Amino acid sequence: MDINEIMSILPHRQPFLLIDRIESMEEGKSITALKNVSYNEPFFAGHFPQEPVMPGVLIVEAMAQAGAVAILSMDEFRGKTGYFGAIKNVKFKRKVVPGDTLRLELEIDKLKRNIGIGHGTAYVGDQVACQVEQFMFIVE
Repeated sequence: MDINEIMSILPHRQPFLLIDRIESMEEGKSITALKNVSYNEPFFAGHFPQEPVMPGVLIVEAMAQAGAVAILSMDEFRGKTGYFGAIKNVKFKRKVVPGDTLRLELEIDKLKRNIGIGHGTAYVGDQVACQVEQFMFIVE
């Protein structure tokens, strides 16, 4: 799935659209997405100018956007918006810097009515950058 297809599913737009491509997806079950981290990202101007580092909260947001694509691609949720319901046990293992490509892998563990629960990991190469034990999404 390319950026145009992603934008047909997510309401996010630049500068807050944080995924560039979907590598693989099983609707409502799993997804692997990519985020190419560029020095031109607006947050690098202040985080930190001498040593640019992608803020952890934006790594988690990119993961959530990927998970939202997996859920919002389902026929019953098309045209809706996914919101955070909860995030549990987030761990950051590695800095993400300009030039990195984040690979976001999420699994949807449970989907009932309009609530989804899942977990995920963000990688740079084969190194874990971030792990989230549990995401909860609410679709409205």
